[in-house]
Amino acid sequence: MFRTLGGGDLTTKPTEAIHPHTIAELCEEGRRVYASALRTGRVARADVAAAPCLMEFALLHADPGDENWLRPVPPSVALSLRLNPIEREISERRRTSMELAEIFEPFMMLTAQGSSPEHSITVLEGLDRINSALDLATDQCRNEVLTVQPSVRHPERRIMEGLERDKTLTDRGVRIRTLYQHTARYIPERLAYVDQFANGKVEYRTIDELVERLVICDETVAFIPIRDDRQVALELRHPGLVSYLIKVFEFMWSRAVPLSAGSPYETAPDGITDIQHSIAKLLVEGHVDEAIARRLGMNVRTCRAHIAKLATALGSGSRAQLGFLIAQSGILQKDQPTEGDSRP
Repeated sequence: MFRTLGGGDLTTKPTEAIHPHTIAELCEEGRRVYASALRTGRVARADVAAAPCLMEFALLHADPGDENWLRPVPPSVALSLRLNPIEREISERRRTSMELAEIFEPFMMLTAQGSSPEHSITVLEGLDRINSALDLATDQCRNEVLTVQPSVRHPERRIMEGLERDKTLTDRGVRIRTLYQHTARYIPERLAYVDQFANGKVEYRTIDELVERLVICDETVAFIPIRDDRQVALELRHPGLVSYLIKVFEFMWSRAVPLSAGSPYETAPDGITDIQHSIAKLLVEGHVDEAIARRLGMNVRTCRAHIAKLATALGSGSRAQLGFLIAQSGILQKDQPTEGDSRP
């Protein structure tokens, strides 16, 4: 639904390249060979046959001393080569956005003066209209943006859009706080994106479970999706609704872990990891694998692997038995309210 991590073509070859993927979606073999080359200083040319993308994306170059070997291009150099054109385009778009904001400012003033309660909730249909409304809200933002972003991989186009938007905000001194799921810690593109904002104006935390996206600008406007395909969203400007959503965000934020902290997936004393505790809770609540994976920000295959480990740990021979054993084991007791805890 919302622009999160930007996009744009970061490759140096046309789309009909030998290896049909972009550099932001580097294949597993390419990752393995490149990492090996960085560790050892070079890699045999024959070992690169299964990952032609490394040459295509100029991550390896010929060894001047021996044509049978290839040497790795340092990651910092490779990243810089791809970020430079993005930064130039961001600057150009920033100038254009400022010109457009200046043109429409008088009209926005008229809209504000004539606004009425029935316009405090606006239905936005289609990605173009959603993103246009989000662009306008962030352009008007002066203090802080709060975002909740489930941890999924994004195409390069959205990576560039997000980078452009967030750079513009931080350049104006706007603070950004973003919540991801814990699985964001294992998405290289997400970590590379986060590294672009080391100026203290952006803060990232992770939590085990998120339901949906949320963007709040300056305590005045919020955006939420209202359909699973994210083609329809609500723009909320009612002060009471926005205030309530801010409280929801702060509640999750206080329970989240800074992205700079260590891994939250440590094994508990009962031999079950935190992520497996979260999965167990959702299983008992009756959620199917696909829904659990979506709420925890992982793919279904990974989710099922955790369920299998949970079943092994509890000695379960079937899915039906697993739910019973989870309830019987008491592993979810740490999620229950303590005595005297009053919750609505």
